[in-house]
Amino acid sequence: MRRAKAVFLDRDGVLNRAVVRAGKPYPPDTVDQLEILPGVPEACSALKEAGLTLVLVTNQPDISRGTRSRQEVDAINGAVQSRLAIDDVRVCPHDDKDHCACRKPSPGLLIEAAHEWNISLETSVMVGDRWRDIEAGKRAGCKTVFIDPGYSERKPDSPDLTVASLAEAVPWILRTLSAERTLE
Repeated sequence: MRRAKAVFLDRDGVLNRAVVRAGKPYPPDTVDQLEILPGVPEACSALKEAGLTLVLVTNQPDISRGTRSRQEVDAINGAVQSRLAIDDVRVCPHDDKDHCACRKPSPGLLIEAAHEWNISLETSVMVGDRWRDIEAGKRAGCKTVFIDPGYSERKPDSPDLTVASLAEAVPWILRTLSAERTLE
């Protein structure tokens, strides 16, 4: 059976506008604050039309920290999924101190989705706006796209592509994944 190609997408700063305070990104507090970034619906549609599986992979440590409930996070994820062509949503509710396998930069969310969706990680792409996203993609064996929003924090090491938006990344993703041979 053919293995699928996928685009793993971080949520805040890639699909929706992150709330930036002191140069650091944060998720929206509520569904009402959720703002899908310009060009993202069209970008997701183009990726889906190319036959790619789209998986949202997001760290949401506020759940572990007790500052946001799982229901609030799920409501925002549900709103994102309903507005975009997202096939699956994977959430890490942990903080660094929990030492889990799913919190990016660990690749657990990507590996778990790959098993369930029969995805070839080697012929997939991870798109993120923070070093943790790019490192998770690399550790999973994916190509990586860094969307550089200019945050005042560490930049990732050697992403395969750096762009300003998901829409800007789509042509490269389509060229790259169409050139990749799918494993059978």
